[in-house]
Amino acid sequence: MFDILVYLFENFFHADAYPEPEQLALKLSAAGFEDEEISEALQWLDGLQEAGGDSLPAIAVDNDSLRCYAAEETARLDTDCRGFIAFLESAGVLNPLTRELIIERAMALSEHLVPLSRLKIIVLMVLWQQHQAMDSLILEELLSGNDARYLH
Repeated sequence: MFDILVYLFENFFHADAYPEPEQLALKLSAAGFEDEEISEALQWLDGLQEAGGDSLPAIAVDNDSLRCYAAEETARLDTDCRGFIAFLESAGVLNPLTRELIIERAMALSEHLVPLSRLKIIVLMVLWQQHQAMDSLILEELLSGNDARYLH
């Protein structure tokens, strides 16, 4: 699924939107992706669209409170992931609402533990979906495969 998400970003980033789900499924199939992966990615993207709507928590964008993680969240998002989220928030890349959307989408995965490399792709997709401008250094960090490059 994550290969599809990166493919979508790389191929549709400049278009500022991706095609409708049916057309997108055909394009992904033509690109060589498996039907099961396509279905999983489209469901995840649909969840991203839904979560980005009215279901966001009532948090002020300029809120500077501390985020406490639930036990289920700490079990799935290790200290590297939580540290990376805190790093992005302190750097001004994420606001509290975007942070919550990223955590929600990470928790929506079927995986027990979300590796940092996959969390970076989730961050990338959420920022793209939210139409947030991305600094080239942040974009490079999110697309990098090296998980140990940032400081807590």
